Amino acid sequence: MKLLRRGRGPDTDPGEVALHARNVQFQWADTPLHWMPAEPIASHLINSLNLLLPEGERMFCAAYTEALPFVKDDKLREAMLGFIGQESMHAETHDKVLNEVLAAHGIDPEPYVRQAEYLFRKTLGPKAADGVAQRQVMVERLAFIACLEHFFAYLGDWVLNADLEKFGADPRIADLFRWHGAEEVEHRHVAHDVAVYFGAGYVRRAAIMTIVFPIFITLVVRGTKFMVHQDPSLPDLGYPRLIKRVLGAMWRGALPGVPSLLWSALSTFKPGYDPETVGSTAQAVAYLAKSPAAQAVAS
Repeated sequence: MKLLRRGRGPDTDPGEVALHARNVQFQWADTPLHWMPAEPIASHLINSLNLLLPEGERMFCAAYTEALPFVKDDKLREAMLGFIGQESMHAETHDKVLNEVLAAHGIDPEPYVRQAEYLFRKTLGPKAADGVAQRQVMVERLAFIACLEHFFAYLGDWVLNADLEKFGADPRIADLFRWHGAEEVEHRHVAHDVAVYFGAGYVRRAAIMTIVFPIFITLVVRGTKFMVHQDPSLPDLGYPRLIKRVLGAMWRGALPGVPSLLWSALSTFKPGYDPETVGSTAQAVAYLAKSPAAQAVAS
């Protein structure tokens, strides 16, 4: 699927930028549940990220806070602190969507959120261990984060360039995911650099990616099924029919396609993989400078 390069902004790469959390302000009153009216299934799939992201991003922040005392590189420490600030703001903002948008439409996110809590707090949380074993658990978590951040940067680049407006996208939800996506592109190098700094080599990162990719896809599809099940305006689709509808939305451009998702995952297996190849810092910074949610705070 060819992406539409929508307002990429300056072509000149600004180089490394100092990371910082941006205050944003969204007005969620009367936000439609089907925020792309022409694509209700795609709306629910992207909405399912609101269920999954807050717990994941809180886990990222906790893992980086645990790792920071071991980092002696001042430049990397500064990047990690900026990353923590941005991820904390993402988690807080998506939490508000859960409470102010989904709940307003009768969606009870609690059952799925409890599963996300178990995954990120228990399965991927810190473990009671000593010495070398404790450090290895931390390194595994950092490598897991690096894999997920690759996908978030890929999705951030996609949403910055996708023509969601042709599906009647609500500008507030579109801005939510474009603001978030732009910051994912902006800090896309941090998680990879941290994992490498702590000794997560090629083999370990490749092995974890083979696990992360199917888990991530499964969680998103499961979240979509959860949303559709609670939506009285849609039939309660089983997985085969739901996946068929999702593939249709991908074909129409309302979602990233399977080939590009798979190719993105496979790109991390290239020796010398560099996350800087995912997206454009110039485009991300240009969008963040004009994001309506960011401008609402500045005004």
